[in-house]
Amino acid sequence: MVDTAGVLHRGRHAGTTAPVPSDTSDAQWVVIEPLLPPLARRGRPVAHARRDVLDAILYVVRTGCAWRALPVDFPPWQTVYWYFNQWEQQKVTEKILPVVRGQLRIAEGRDPEPSAGIIDSQSVKGADTVGQDSRGYDAGKKTGGRKRFIVTDTLGLLLTTMVCSASVQDRDGAKPILLNLYLRTRVRFVYADAGFAGRLLDWAATILQTTIEIIRKPPEQRGFTVLPRRWVVERTLAWLTAHRRLARDYERHPTTSEAMIRWAAINTITRRIARGYPATRQQKHTTPSTH
Repeated sequence: MVDTAGVLHRGRHAGTTAPVPSDTSDAQWVVIEPLLPPLARRGRPVAHARRDVLDAILYVVRTGCAWRALPVDFPPWQTVYWYFNQWEQQKVTEKILPVVRGQLRIAEGRDPEPSAGIIDSQSVKGADTVGQDSRGYDAGKKTGGRKRFIVTDTLGLLLTTMVCSASVQDRDGAKPILLNLYLRTRVRFVYADAGFAGRLLDWAATILQTTIEIIRKPPEQRGFTVLPRRWVVERTLAWLTAHRRLARDYERHPTTSEAMIRWAAINTITRRIARGYPATRQQKHTTPSTH
């Protein structure tokens, strides 16, 4: 099989090996391919199709394997890792994400640009590859490692993300991600939990002209209860951590962690676009009793 750049697929899409669940479908590739950087006109001929490289990146994100542990029917791990870094330097994931998010929002009957968002954070354990300069301890969650901040739209689609030490308080870590949100989107209304209450609300209103509404637990609540708006971003965190590379933070640099989060979000969104409908949870089948 030859892609639109004229490069022969030697691996996953040449019919020489069985596909794996993380491979892009043809419909998914149609969405992503036009958004990748064009091939250089000069230099050595490209030996590996970009779709095979993309599948390798998504394999790492989805399965959580090390770069060096990529199966042999993918391009060499050094090649895949080089593309991963090159694309990040070109801000490829930051350019792809708003485009595919807008496509899905239109398919859902929404305006392509959201006007409201939901913010939340998640502390995750850090592997031994996480440097001391960007790791810490979240006393509330009793977790040592890093903290992820994400902002989603009201459909749960990722708008922006930021990764820092787990010791950073929510109201402090929220400032840079809210500033990024202000610069990149037209969102000026954000829902948050009580961890973001306090002086952050005045700062956001004064500096960013952004209103933050705190969704608090009812005083009488006992145990787990689904709260309005907050469940959307919590579901997105569950979608992201279904990608095993994100179940723990393995990245030496926080910016690499942010890239992994964006690739996971792009994978989720483009699969949903290609499928044409939201995913449904598989029903549990029980064996009828013989008694």
